[in-house]
Amino acid sequence: MTQLGRLGTGIGWRPEIAEAVEHMPGIDWVEAVSENLCPGHLPESLRRLRERGVTVVPHGVSLGLGGADRPDESRLAALAERAGMLGAPLVTEHIAFVRAGGALTASPSLEAGHLLPVPRTRDALDVLCENVRIAQAALPVPLAVENIAALLCWPGEEMTEGQFLYDLADRTGVRLLIDVANLHTNHVNRGEDPAKALDELPVEAIAYVHVAGGFERDGVWHDSHAHPVPRPVLDILADLASRVTPPGVLLERDENFPAAYGAGEGTGGDQGDAGGGRGDDAGEGYGAAASEPSLELTASDTTAPALTPPPAPALASPPAATPGLASTPDPDPGLASTPDPGPALASTPDPGPGLAPARQRLALAQAALLSALVAGTPVPEGFDRVRTGVQARALAAKRADVVAKVAAELPELLGDGYRAAFLGYAQGRPMTGGYRRDALDFAEHLLLAGHPRDPRGRQQLRDWWLERSGPAPRSQRPTARLARATRRVLLGH
Repeated sequence: MTQLGRLGTGIGWRPEIAEAVEHMPGIDWVEAVSENLCPGHLPESLRRLRERGVTVVPHGVSLGLGGADRPDESRLAALAERAGMLGAPLVTEHIAFVRAGGALTASPSLEAGHLLPVPRTRDALDVLCENVRIAQAALPVPLAVENIAALLCWPGEEMTEGQFLYDLADRTGVRLLIDVANLHTNHVNRGEDPAKALDELPVEAIAYVHVAGGFERDGVWHDSHAHPVPRPVLDILADLASRVTPPGVLLERDENFPAAYGAGEGTGGDQGDAGGGRGDDAGEGYGAAASEPSLELTASDTTAPALTPPPAPALASPPAATPGLASTPDPDPGLASTPDPGPALASTPDPGPGLAPARQRLALAQAALLSALVAGTPVPEGFDRVRTGVQARALAAKRADVVAKVAAELPELLGDGYRAAFLGYAQGRPMTGGYRRDALDFAEHLLLAGHPRDPRGRQQLRDWWLERSGPAPRSQRPTARLARATRRVLLGH
């Protein structure tokens, strides 16, 4: 495994806080959501940071490496393009699925709009390993994958998180992005011991570490990225730092920016197909000395004090099997310590066509869960119905928040009624494309139902929808406008 260089102390770059990040002291690197960057157009803020020698790492959120399908070639190409545009030393993604259905299940394709947990089973691990190898072969730089926060558990899991991550790293040579806030989330929501997870992790495979804030409500921890980093998360970071010196630690903050950030309005910072975020539209008034993020970064840096590259030994012995859980045999423990000839190194043969049954089994399971979460179908057997309901509401709220960012005119046009209207629309109407498509579908749904009731408001919404739904700017000629309206089945509204 090739040694990655030191990253140091970093923060998640978001368009809303671009100017603040540029002026924040002690920042060695930033992480930018890949899907929020336009191809061939580097935001001015990121360009200035790069000119100062600040490393920029693209962080993907929509690849769905844990899904049953092979990674989409166009999404991989986009991630590779962002890596080249940024001159990044690595790229990162998530161990998650974000869509389901389609050809493998002969059912409609569904989009989650957010990251959902992968079952820790042999089938899911086999599929994930092959998907990671495919991604590694398509990317020009090393790949690191992140453990995610989960609100619910899959029934019938065969491995702990540490065992799952150990085998993934051992079989593929992939690096790990360990989010200690997500370990805390899974401790509260799933009863998993963070110390045990760290015991089982191949810590020498860690590329860098995330810290972030959240909040607890009714016994459920929500990984919001919108609150201060709590003490338990810093304690997990300290435990990790006592085992290995991470090459980098990064603070994530996606919304509810403190006033000291000086944040203005923006469109980035979401986990989804938001696309096209600008990097030069932050507001005025940044005061670094008293800023909450500076304090959080200081706490993180103090917790993991010497951010220098660790040695690159072979992976440690695989974690012992947990009573009642099956342990996947180590296929070749010595191979992980050999020099990495390229990012596509794998220590086990590609299963090839023999993986098709596992992909189909995983596809059916993920489609059933996602359909329950976004389309209101029955909760699959073995899942906690209360937690599944919490996850469903969280996904709908996420959709409402991101649509309000990518189509900021909708909350303006609908006023205080926007959120209730969107949540009502989202019930039983799954997202089938990106968030921009979701915004258009929501507007069309309202228009077909005769909303808003105010004729002037309805006309404004109709004009907005027509302006953005056609392949070309709306013509001012009445005949052309009427034809377009007819095609969109909106003549009666």
